[in-house]
Amino acid sequence: MIRKSMTHFGIGLLYLLSLLPLPILYVLAKLLYFLLYRVFGYRKRVVRENLTNAFPEKSTPEILQIEKQYYRYLTNLMVEIIKMATMSKAAVKKRFTFKNIDLMEAYFKDGQSVLLCSAHYGNWEWGTLSLGLHISAANYPIYKPLSNPVFDNWFTRIRSRFGNHMISMRQTLRAVADTKSQPTVFCFGNDQAPQKGDFNFWTIFMNQPTAIIQGMEKIAMKTNRPIFYLRVKVLKKGYYESECIPLCMEPAKLDAAQITALHVGMLEQIIKSDPRYWLWSHRRWKHKPD
Repeated sequence: MIRKSMTHFGIGLLYLLSLLPLPILYVLAKLLYFLLYRVFGYRKRVVRENLTNAFPEKSTPEILQIEKQYYRYLTNLMVEIIKMATMSKAAVKKRFTFKNIDLMEAYFKDGQSVLLCSAHYGNWEWGTLSLGLHISAANYPIYKPLSNPVFDNWFTRIRSRFGNHMISMRQTLRAVADTKSQPTVFCFGNDQAPQKGDFNFWTIFMNQPTAIIQGMEKIAMKTNRPIFYLRVKVLKKGYYESECIPLCMEPAKLDAAQITALHVGMLEQIIKSDPRYWLWSHRRWKHKPD
């Protein structure tokens, strides 16, 4: 009961913070940076290990520079996600725009569905909100539920404010089957760390053996739905642009490993172009091959 009450108090506090203008929230982000990085060292060991393993060619000063840049981005991201609770449609569409979205719309106009792949790069939460406002088809982002059910329910409502249909990972196949008669876009994060026993494939990603769930690959091969990749670019603080890139137009002609190689290679290219904007505090490599 106490834990539930504290959760509701926390949700109320986050909602009140979301009412503040973004410039003020960015001032709070500077304080968060000092606390998380300088005082508490939040997951600093994880971040540094991930960066060192991913970029063995970089010197220690270079790794530390990326590390500091990452924590500044992370704290800005935190307040941007808080702001989601009360952002207007116009503000979301202004701050997160899309290029080449017409490539997907051509399929929707013909009554066809597509699959979309992206990652925890830039502000993926604003991207999810904004995508639902930019396309004509029903948007089904796939997500991993949070461990706290009260907070998970609140966060899911925020993500669904503008009509998105949030689907937990374990309900994906059922949702695909239930919506096969209408144009849809199912959105997959290709950098999720799978639970032990859920992954079925290993690949090399950022110089490290990486466990992969090939759920999107199997759906694509079975339905032959074209796969697009959303390549996110940070324009400046609080403004993002995502380019819709054709990744695999006829997945039924490929095997799962080939499709995995395409989206993993795309993400690696994006990260290397500007490493600071990927989620380095995420324990992506917590599983090791036998």
